[in-house]
Amino acid sequence: MITCTHIEKTYRSENIETRALKDVSFEIKDGEFVAIMGPSGSGKSTLMHILGCLDTPTSGNYVLDNKDVSQLSDSELADIRMKHIGFVFQSFNLLPRTTVLRNVALPLVYADVPRAEREKRAEQALRSAAFPEAFWHHRSNQLSGGMMQRVAIARALVNDPTLILADEPTGNLDTKTGEAVLRTFQELHEEGKRTIILITHEPYVAEHAERVIHVKDGEVVADDRNHKRRIV
Repeated sequence: MITCTHIEKTYRSENIETRALKDVSFEIKDGEFVAIMGPSGSGKSTLMHILGCLDTPTSGNYVLDNKDVSQLSDSELADIRMKHIGFVFQSFNLLPRTTVLRNVALPLVYADVPRAEREKRAEQALRSAAFPEAFWHHRSNQLSGGMMQRVAIARALVNDPTLILADEPTGNLDTKTGEAVLRTFQELHEEGKRTIILITHEPYVAEHAERVIHVKDGEVVADDRNHKRRIV
């Protein structure tokens, strides 16, 4: 599914160079549930941007689904994001005055999917995210934080991606609601259809994954494949 080989990312500003990632190498297999964990400034967000085809490495190779995406153009990267990757962000990124159903269907509009098919697939995604049907026609600004995050998960699922990237998905939620959202990711993992990567600085969030990659100062410092997973 994913192979990162000697990934480096350097940001340059005038005469200053900042190495955000340093010789990062790892593999993630199809269907794995992985947490990438590190403190603020560790490089985990930079790594997420590369894994999500939002950015490219300065050097090294990133292979996704047997395709080397390290040197692709912006339009080629956008095509991969649209067809193969679902994103879940801490801030939800929903349209506030738009219904739940339309928020979820929005990526399909950009993919030129016919309206009837968009609605059908949006409904399927909402069911997969365990979002109650009674709220499908509510506007997103009428929902609680936990419900908005489930809408965001459904939107990430609507294109049937092979990879789901979740960046601090419980960061704006209370503990109980966050646990419910993490349980949704576990249930999606158990379906066995998708690779899921959680980006987090919280150990209790990482505990829900089956593998934890630890990042510090731009480097992978540990890869815990056999840690005791927390089941909720």
